[in-house]
Amino acid sequence: MSKQSQLKPALLFCGIDVSAKTLAVAVQPEQAEGFQERQFANSATGHRQMIAWLWQRGERVRVSLEATGIYSLDLALALDAAEGLELAVLNPKKVNRFAQTLSRSKTDKADARVLAQYSRRMEFVAWKRPGLNALELRAISRHIATLTQEHARLNNRLHASAGSRTTPRCVRDDLKRSLAGLHKRLLRLRREAVALIGKHPELQRKFLHLKAITGIAETSAVQLLGELAGLDPNMTVRQWVAHSGLDPAHRTSGTSVRLPSRISRHGNPLLRRALYMPALVAVRFDPHMKAFYATLLQRHKSKLQALLAVARKLLHAIFGVFKSNTPYNGDKLFPNLLTS
Repeated sequence: MSKQSQLKPALLFCGIDVSAKTLAVAVQPEQAEGFQERQFANSATGHRQMIAWLWQRGERVRVSLEATGIYSLDLALALDAAEGLELAVLNPKKVNRFAQTLSRSKTDKADARVLAQYSRRMEFVAWKRPGLNALELRAISRHIATLTQEHARLNNRLHASAGSRTTPRCVRDDLKRSLAGLHKRLLRLRREAVALIGKHPELQRKFLHLKAITGIAETSAVQLLGELAGLDPNMTVRQWVAHSGLDPAHRTSGTSVRLPSRISRHGNPLLRRALYMPALVAVRFDPHMKAFYATLLQRHKSKLQALLAVARKLLHAIFGVFKSNTPYNGDKLFPNLLTS
């Protein structure tokens, strides 16, 4: 066997900018600086054509793309199933910070090149394919979240129209009918989500643990489980917090800049939103969370800062009960808090 045949295949770095209809693809060989670029349709046929084009390069390929919800999920599943492809699905804000060091242009081609450079320069973290049941639950819970926001918007319009003499009765009646219809749809979707959870023992176990935590009722449990069930089981609690965007971002420089810390907001906004109402309830009815919240206020934290810290603690509690398969125990999360 020749020395050449024993060499490990060269790595091809690929970046894919995903939009609703198209995929802008840029590839860069390991020993080259230029890019090869193509565009494909963001469809099942386009995915197959793009994978075949990458295979034609005859090399092991490392692919990076941004997480863009439904536009990137089917592509990620197709790439993950393809032989010879390594896939990373990246937080868009992390990519944006990296892009600012390379290019000021903002086009599909430029973004694809940035992602190819990210594949080449940054640490590679392989994407873990979520289970089908977790993906289905996430789709339902996110649709519920969208309809809930629409319900709140229409309810606000109805309230405003009730105080206006210029709004005719037919408009108010139509708003009431729309609200009633949305309410029925939300109830039906929640029943579907709970039924789906009940079919899978692992989801059911986590769902019951969630509902046992003070502040988390069925609706919040569906939303939280929808966002958490598909996460990599090897993630740490710190990675969970970073994924939620609830990790603190400190802003200091030398001796002159000492800005208040705030949350990074670089993670999943739907997860943060799902934690907000449970945190509000927990600071009223859970003695440990209430004491923790009061302690933060005594330290001159704002009410919002203290509430976000409670939300972060709730996420720690959820991580703990999922990993240990034991009910929530505030004494473990806040040792000696109530006795100090």
